Amino acid sequence: MFKGRGFIGIGVLGLAVLALAVWGGVALAQGGGDENVPPLLDGITFRPVDDIIDTELLVTNFAADGTATLPIETAVPVACTVVYGTTPAFGSLTLDQDMAGGTHSVHSPLLSGLEANTTYYFRVQGVDDDGVIYISETMTFTTPDFAAFETDNLASPQRGAEIIGYSSAFGGAGLSDRWGAGSAFDDNPNTEWSSAGDGDDAWIEVQLAGRARIARVEFWSRAMSNGTAITRAFTVTTDSGETFGPFELPDTDQAYTFDVEIEAETLRFNLMNTTGGNTGAVDIAVYGTLLGEE
Repeated sequence: MFKGRGFIGIGVLGLAVLALAVWGGVALAQGGGDENVPPLLDGITFRPVDDIIDTELLVTNFAADGTATLPIETAVPVACTVVYGTTPAFGSLTLDQDMAGGTHSVHSPLLSGLEANTTYYFRVQGVDDDGVIYISETMTFTTPDFAAFETDNLASPQRGAEIIGYSSAFGGAGLSDRWGAGSAFDDNPNTEWSSAGDGDDAWIEVQLAGRARIARVEFWSRAMSNGTAITRAFTVTTDSGETFGPFELPDTDQAYTFDVEIEAETLRFNLMNTTGGNTGAVDIAVYGTLLGEE
């Protein structure tokens, strides 16, 4: 389904079919053969989502902006939605955020507008290429205290850092827009900076709040379901022209941390050995001490 994460289109017909999942849940609960089932559903197959998912459905990656994701991997390609809300009547719907659109097997839908310390109800729904609709039971999750989230990331705007350059952003996005460069340093696994097809030529540069002694850098590569946008390695270049790395990234499942000894005020991250396309980053972090704070 969400940490490539918009611009999908399963089509009007696909959305209509998914909307019928509400009726389908009733049909499923009644054994699928009740005379009250609308004729429009004749010939449509409903199955429990457990038929294509063998792991627990957990909402995770809570972020300070009131977002979270629901990572899912399905045994067959499907187009997915998640309905959620503070009551079993839901009220909000989110689609899979993969840029490639259509049906696929690795999903990460983004839930937004979440309130802190609140219990939410949610249900997962999906449709495959044969029109089979998969539905989960209604489940719940409880949000944390978002106000308690803090960051030690020296590259975060919360710590006074500023992005001073980048190769491009998908769709010409501004810093704070979806796919914008600001998403690279926002400590939010639910947002991503995506370049506009830069591949190995993608780069981003950040100026810290002051000169810093840096002990660790962290990088989380974005990826698309079609195998593009993956960064296998990156380098870090300082304002003095010194380059560190390349640092190799095993996969795109998480952020990877690398120990360094760098003193600098600005850092440029260059992406290398990528699979091409809309490369970028889910998150980049810099840990250390500002020299004025030692």
